[in-house]
Amino acid sequence: MALLGITHVVDDMNQSALPALLPFLIAERGLSYTAAAGLMLFASLASSIVQPAIGHLADRRPMAWLIAAGVFLAGAGLALAGAMPTYWSIVACVALSGLGIAAFHPEAARFANYVAGPKKATGMRWFALGGNVGFALGPLLLTPLLVLFGSRGTLFILIPASITALVVLRELPRLKTFASRKVVKAGAEGRDRWGPFGVLTTFVVLRSMAYIGLVAFVPLYFIGTLHASKPLANVALTCFLIAGACGTIYGGKLADRLGRRTILISSTLASAPLLLAFVVLTPSHANYLGAIAGIMTVGFALVASQTAFVVLGQEYLPNRIGIASGVTLGLAISLGGAGAPVLGALADRFGVQAALQAIVGLLVLAALSSMFLPRERERAGVSVIQGNRAAAALRT
Repeated sequence: MALLGITHVVDDMNQSALPALLPFLIAERGLSYTAAAGLMLFASLASSIVQPAIGHLADRRPMAWLIAAGVFLAGAGLALAGAMPTYWSIVACVALSGLGIAAFHPEAARFANYVAGPKKATGMRWFALGGNVGFALGPLLLTPLLVLFGSRGTLFILIPASITALVVLRELPRLKTFASRKVVKAGAEGRDRWGPFGVLTTFVVLRSMAYIGLVAFVPLYFIGTLHASKPLANVALTCFLIAGACGTIYGGKLADRLGRRTILISSTLASAPLLLAFVVLTPSHANYLGAIAGIMTVGFALVASQTAFVVLGQEYLPNRIGIASGVTLGLAISLGGAGAPVLGALADRFGVQAALQAIVGLLVLAALSSMFLPRERERAGVSVIQGNRAAAALRT
């Protein structure tokens, strides 16, 4: 789990580094808000195209080498994006990075499920934490490089991506042993529940539209509305993502205690008024620390649901864990990027504050959709049976 979690850190650094790069591309390449948000869309679409197919193949045949290949391509694509001279060449590199992310997540999440133990949400939170830590570190590590070297500072991303890929390749023989353990088969005896999984996918798409929108527009809001510097704006983004990582730790544990559905509804419902208060109060108060604290509360509440929906998806499709992981960690999240250009158009016409207000509406819709999921008692029998089988398999 430590190996998978650390690799997740490096992989997802590339996703958060892209929005941190956007203000520099806007300044150096003259991109509009819409064009900059379009880069988020291309990255999201590229990572969504192949994730379910990779998940399907992973369910039939382990492909642990994709973990190494994915993390390398994710870093290489973003590293080259900052050095490209034209918009469409940047798009091509961003898409390559997205394809690397697509290759990484289904297989890495599948192996994380194998080693998580019977309490899936509690165990999987450490894998999810790696992704959120990576999201938090991306802007923090890239911003000094961008300040010193301009947009070409992204080339340094090749270093951690290459080292991590080599370490994973070296550890592949040990990692593959988990795929043959009896616990792999223990949870694969229930029936797949496509109806609830479809509802869950709707929730993840709406939630992801809100989350990706925040990742893209938090630094732009601090710059355009609060008149902060670009480095301070990226510090605010980093703090938002760190708070989300903390939310993952507590949310995963609470999901096993209180129920997955309860965490989905409560965390999303809490996020909407917190974000609305942030948008309403911060323009009239020239207090950067207060603004950063406000956006951190939003990040903590919103990301607390991440482990819950990943594990819930795997429970709804116990015979297709790879597909479930590919959709909840990949396709649905990536489709959430489809809202970025719309939010960008709103920002171009009405200001970044309007885009954040639209995100409040997305959070409300996400919370409403989660209420259509089966109640915990309707799935408790399936979960208990699968947990008992997994525990018995571990003992044998």
